[in-house]
Amino acid sequence: MNVNVRIEAASSPAPEDVGAWLKLLSRYRKPLMDRSILELAVTVVPLFLFWAGAYVSVAFGFWWGVLLALPASAFLLRLFMIQHDCGHGSFFGRRRLDDWTGRIIGVLTLTPYDYWQRAHAIHHASAGNLDERGIGDISTLTVAEYQALSPFGRLNYRLYRHPLVMFGIGPAWVFLIKQRLPFGLMNKGAMPWVSTMATNAAIALLFGLLIWAVGLYGFLAVHLPVVLLAAAAGIWLFYVQHQFEETHWSEADEWNFPEAALHGASHYDLPPVLRWMTANIGIHHVHHLASRIPYYRLPEVLRDYPQLGNLGRITVRESIACVKLVLWDENAKRLVSFRDAAMIAPMRQTT
Repeated sequence: MNVNVRIEAASSPAPEDVGAWLKLLSRYRKPLMDRSILELAVTVVPLFLFWAGAYVSVAFGFWWGVLLALPASAFLLRLFMIQHDCGHGSFFGRRRLDDWTGRIIGVLTLTPYDYWQRAHAIHHASAGNLDERGIGDISTLTVAEYQALSPFGRLNYRLYRHPLVMFGIGPAWVFLIKQRLPFGLMNKGAMPWVSTMATNAAIALLFGLLIWAVGLYGFLAVHLPVVLLAAAAGIWLFYVQHQFEETHWSEADEWNFPEAALHGASHYDLPPVLRWMTANIGIHHVHHLASRIPYYRLPEVLRDYPQLGNLGRITVRESIACVKLVLWDENAKRLVSFRDAAMIAPMRQTT
């Protein structure tokens, strides 16, 4: 760290002074073209090599080779993170280049780029706003909303939030089926439809070529596990980044972007290997506050301003407990479990 940064870090705003951080973080927004190209190369090349290795192993009857689908899925997940940065215009810092890179990657990640980009922009603009839930986020009810549901409605929500559905069936539904149509944006003009249909056509062409080259059996034996594992990991990361104990939600009249960004997203403090493989997406609170910072520069922010590293910090072990946090308690201003909600109801009826 140079002297100027060290002096400024020492006199930087307090963590709760979220608005003041915006100006300080602007210095990290400039992408490094050579670094971006390198990041893309060290993600795409291993993905193809592991995929090919898994297929060759299966083709020659070495079923242990299917295990290569695991690292292949990790690099596919990392490729999605690059697409994510392209959507924010932060990977190359050139709009056209970012967009076309994101569209091409979207064929591999089964994610229509322009449609996803708009939905994700809505997520960033409304994360933590109780009155703006529904697009680009995980559906979360308040305790009062849940208690007002019919028995069937409660069962439906419980099934939706069950780990086997959320991280098993859910990822397959989202990436294989849901993203084939522009759900949530069907009445928002031609763009979402063009994005999804063009991506679907490109996916069909790619899959057709792969099936022609390796056969339907080889394709399904390798590619389906790669996609499903990457999808499950992606949903898990997105879940933990917003569904954690210290997250921040508020109604529209009290909501403000800087506070919701910095306190409504977690710092998922992963081990170094996982941090690299997930493209530093765990530094999610800084990303939400300053989404134009390339992911490979986010560690610089925590290095220069270590006080930000403690905001919303959760470890891998702590993240497991986030699964039970399923309802927002508007009185206590925190996420609670179904069991907590059941205990809250009778107590509040007597007060």
